Amino acid sequence: MKAVQQLTRWVCTQIRWICLFSICLSQTELISGDQNGNIRVWDLTANSCSCELVPEVDTAIRSLTVMWDGSLVVAANNRGTCYVWRLMKGTQTMTNFEPLHKLQAHDQYILKCLLSPELCVPNRYLATASSDNTVKIWNVDDLTEVQSPGILSGHQRWVWDCVFSVDGAFLITASSDSTALPLLGCTLIESLTMIAF
Repeated sequence: MKAVQQLTRWVCTQIRWICLFSICLSQTELISGDQNGNIRVWDLTANSCSCELVPEVDTAIRSLTVMWDGSLVVAANNRGTCYVWRLMKGTQTMTNFEPLHKLQAHDQYILKCLLSPELCVPNRYLATASSDNTVKIWNVDDLTEVQSPGILSGHQRWVWDCVFSVDGAFLITASSDSTALPLLGCTLIESLTMIAF
């Protein structure tokens, strides 16, 4: 914990505006995304940046998510684009990124991207919440939009957040319209229904 606090202080002196952090499965690396569109991997043991990616120059990274098994990372930006990389351990402790997909998920900001939890296996999903008032669900294996109901459009304002339940049975979204909407049955995506409370 002390190493994370020291690195966080050091990182904050190196980068002017960090949007978010996500810790890797190994718990020795931290991934950050920033306002300038940089994605960096921070080696917690060496207190240094071990890798830097810039998918789109000067396009803010708004969200990062790492697959539960550490195999994938997804970054979402202000232009509605998701970048998907396979995470591979290098010869040292450094993580290598293999580009897999560039997905134009929305026409406006993506405010949150989230990969489904372990208990959704064998199905793997990516949820994207956007300033276009929708949440979309994507099949991770081929990055096609899931049908029925693939798009949740019950919100009246920007959708800022979403979270899968631990068992993958629900996806709950939160919007600046002061509503939270649960989506039932991510494990049986064909039968998803939206309910409001």
